[in-house]
Amino acid sequence: MILEVRHLVKEYAGRRVVDDVSFSVAPGEIVGLLGPNGAGKTTTIDMILGLVEPTSGEIQTPPKEQMNFAATYAHLPGNMSVQNNLRVFAHLYEVRGVKQAVEKALKDFDLERHAKSRTGYLSSGEQTRVGLAKAFLNKPKLLLLDEPTASLDPHTSDGIRNKLMDRARNEDLSILWTSHDMVEITRVCDRVLFISHGKILLEGKPRDLPAQYGKKDLEELFIHVAKENL
Repeated sequence: MILEVRHLVKEYAGRRVVDDVSFSVAPGEIVGLLGPNGAGKTTTIDMILGLVEPTSGEIQTPPKEQMNFAATYAHLPGNMSVQNNLRVFAHLYEVRGVKQAVEKALKDFDLERHAKSRTGYLSSGEQTRVGLAKAFLNKPKLLLLDEPTASLDPHTSDGIRNKLMDRARNEDLSILWTSHDMVEITRVCDRVLFISHGKILLEGKPRDLPAQYGKKDLEELFIHVAKENL
């Protein structure tokens, strides 16, 4: 397994926001972490990244240099150009061949015409693409994505999803993906985990799981799980 999470707990002021969570992600697998706002998804990701210390439990990940992260709220320095942002992060990640890596990232995420633009002047969708380009600079084995396509138009979202699925299949890239777009999750994920009040309630294949609970699709199941656990 690329990622192993065992009995993970996080408490704030005596309140458990992540409560005995266990799951794994295999090489080349895309796993969706689903749940309503405040369910514990982002806290779980932050603990996996090492940004937040667990109260208890175990997390086994690849070496930090083989991991990366992207989210619509994780903005890069706005006064720096797109190209310079990518250069800085490439150096931070100790990427070999920085120039080539940056050029490839710009091309892969359709950012070449924005290379010299200040990142903060870009649209939210363009900034999201910069964040994803940054996340691929070190050729990660494990990629953590928190609402990665939330600010993208449908055409761009489709292209990004295809790119991520191709990387997972062809390069054994493992992805833990949070989203509120159930159509997206059904399309891209091999397996989904439903979390509410810090606990994983359901797990299975996104195309099979709804029928097991008498629901027509993943969105209806999501709504049902969220309502039952308010």
